[in-house]
Amino acid sequence: MTRQELFTQITRKGSFLCVGLDPDVDKIPAHLQTEEDPIFAFNKQIIDATRNYCVAYKPNTAFYEAHGLEGWKSLEKTQHYLRTTCPDHFLIADAKRGDIGNTSAMYAKAFLEKMDFDSITVAPYMGEDSVKPFLTYKNKWVILLALTSNKGALDFQNLLTGNHLLFAEVIRKSAEWGTSDTMMYVVGATRAEMLQEIRKLIPDHFLLVPGVGAQGGSLQEVAKYGMNKQCGLLVNASRSILYAGSGTDFAEKAAAEAQALQLEMSKLLKP
Repeated sequence: MTRQELFTQITRKGSFLCVGLDPDVDKIPAHLQTEEDPIFAFNKQIIDATRNYCVAYKPNTAFYEAHGLEGWKSLEKTQHYLRTTCPDHFLIADAKRGDIGNTSAMYAKAFLEKMDFDSITVAPYMGEDSVKPFLTYKNKWVILLALTSNKGALDFQNLLTGNHLLFAEVIRKSAEWGTSDTMMYVVGATRAEMLQEIRKLIPDHFLLVPGVGAQGGSLQEVAKYGMNKQCGLLVNASRSILYAGSGTDFAEKAAAEAQALQLEMSKLLKP
């Protein structure tokens, strides 16, 4: 998917919502537990309930890998269902890969070619040659971890390196490897006050922003400090949507939560 195609979807839907598909089998409603594939059955209903309100979906591969081969099958079925029923949505493989060049090339082949995701989250710690293989695919994106919302982020990301905090140095250096048409950055919503400084470094790039909803991040602050002329934001919500309800009406509750976020986003997108 190109940058313009993504922006067109945002404008058309009045939404920059990304729904995280992180199915925890312990939280999947009881009536789905007898299905042949409870994870896919759950995802399918979530997708059907939310696709009118979001522009992107982000399966976190850990929630599938934890179940071995059957989990990978659930992920593959989910991706196929998304491509079939939501052809205009931006699909993110939240895999957080990154390794020496030839290994990264295989990760890229797996997620961007074989599974046909539009993008993949990548860890930058090993540097340029670990990221470049993901950038060789046309109309595919790298989403680089920059400033995350977890408590442990403070261990390294805010260390001073020369005149820059480490996360800022990661952004500054990595921006030389790709362009605003091929790279996005993960910036946690609970770090919204830092978005002004980040926008000075990368004014035109899209940002994937987790942490709104269950983690307590403010959508208004994210939009205030992070939005650019083409929106430039994909705000992810996972638990607050997936587990809005736990009964047979879980999909309806998920839809209501997604719609509420979309309505708020629509207002924020208005000039």
